Amino acid sequence: MADLSSQLEDPLAHRALDALVRAGSRVTRSLAAELEQRGLSTTAFSMLVVLVSAGGSQELRVLRLRLGISKASASEVATTLSERGLVRRERSDHDRRAVTLRATRAGERLLDELFPGHARRVRDAFGPLDDEEKRALTRLCRKLAA
Repeated sequence: MADLSSQLEDPLAHRALDALVRAGSRVTRSLAAELEQRGLSTTAFSMLVVLVSAGGSQELRVLRLRLGISKASASEVATTLSERGLVRRERSDHDRRAVTLRATRAGERLLDELFPGHARRVRDAFGPLDDEEKRALTRLCRKLAA
C-alpha cells in the first residue's frame, strides 16, 4: 500500500482541511436537527431567513448568490418552500425571465417560531470560542472563500 502522507505537498494544509471539515460537519449537524424535524433543510431555512431579512421579497438569483448555492439547488429549494406554502414565486416586474420569491405569512410565522431556537444553537455551537477567536475564524473563512 502506498504511503500517501509522503506525497503531501503541504501536510499542514491537509490538517487544516481535516479540522475545517470536521468542525463544519459538527456545527451543521447540531444546527440541522430541529430544522429537519420541521421538514426544512438548512439551505431552505437560510433562504427563508435571507428572504425575510430582505423585507420579504428577493429575486431568486440574488438569494442564490447570497447563499453561495447553484441554480439547480436554489430552484429546488424554492420549489420546496413554494409547495409548502412558505413562499410565492412571481415573475420579476423588471425582467420577466427572473423569478422573485415572496415570503408568505405562513413562512414568516414559521421563521418567527424557529429562529430563536436556531439563534441559541448557533450561540452554543460557537460558545467554546471567545470573541477574538470568532472574528479570526470569520476572517480566515472569508479569506478561503475569496
